Amino acid sequence: MGNNLSYKKLPVKLYQISRKFRDEMHPRHGLLRSREFEMKDLYTFDTTEENAKKTYEEVCQVYENIFNRLGLQFKKVIGATGNIGGKLSHEFLLQSDIGEDTIKVCNSCQYGRNIEVEDPTVRENKCPSCGSELDKMSAIEVGHSFLLGTKYSEILGSTYKDKNAKNIVTQMGCYGLGVTRILQAGIEVLSDDEAIRWPKIISPYQICIIPQMKGYMEDKFMELSNNLYDKLVAVPNLRGEVVIDDRTRFTVGNRLAQANRLGYPYVVVIGKSAIDEEPKFELQDIYNKTTDFLSSSQIISKLSHVKTT
Repeated sequence: MGNNLSYKKLPVKLYQISRKFRDEMHPRHGLLRSREFEMKDLYTFDTTEENAKKTYEEVCQVYENIFNRLGLQFKKVIGATGNIGGKLSHEFLLQSDIGEDTIKVCNSCQYGRNIEVEDPTVRENKCPSCGSELDKMSAIEVGHSFLLGTKYSEILGSTYKDKNAKNIVTQMGCYGLGVTRILQAGIEVLSDDEAIRWPKIISPYQICIIPQMKGYMEDKFMELSNNLYDKLVAVPNLRGEVVIDDRTRFTVGNRLAQANRLGYPYVVVIGKSAIDEEPKFELQDIYNKTTDFLSSSQIISKLSHVKTT
């Protein structure tokens, strides 16, 4: 922040989403611990510590909104400030056995802390907020926030002019979301041994259309598939969210099994009922394991409510 910045211009929030590299000695768990990754960084500058705390709470709330929109059951816990320093820190984590962080959380009031902030000489396991027992678990860190105070702004000469035209050091905060880590961690906690389960809203495609196998009336079934595709992508939130599995050399069952493993949230099978006098299409909700036979208009009506980015 330059010396001519007025207090009226604060808070200032600067962010970037960029590719980063690190000299990781032991890459593992796919995108969770790799030498190359995508990161969202945010830096905030405020006039006073009180205002910096308000900004801190606002950003943390936005992070919570992001994880809620992704449908991820996250834990927000008090974190160690570590080498970065500062007056306050929170971590956002997903519970997982392969997680490298150990946290303790209260299921009664949602208080939580990383064990790194604990005094090793104190063995108290009660929640300081409500007195309930704390549960210990492994977790994957996917986001972090720091209230930095003036630690870095003093060094960097980040100041603003107050109403008396006096230069005052800014109060800083820094925040980070691991973009690729959120993707990998989300799949890790939602999937099982048989199939990938994405956070629905960031699934590569929401809908997979599967026409009949090559052979009997194949042109008709492909025409029906293309027509349904055109109607679905005409829905604004479904543009770019629909794919046709046109590998008709494989059976419907084979492609349906692959669609399940790949994690498409919805699959529409263009079966023989699609050429009946009252055509019906088989709609499978993969994540909820339900199947409905619906008309084209009913499918469009139902899938038009699918949340996408």
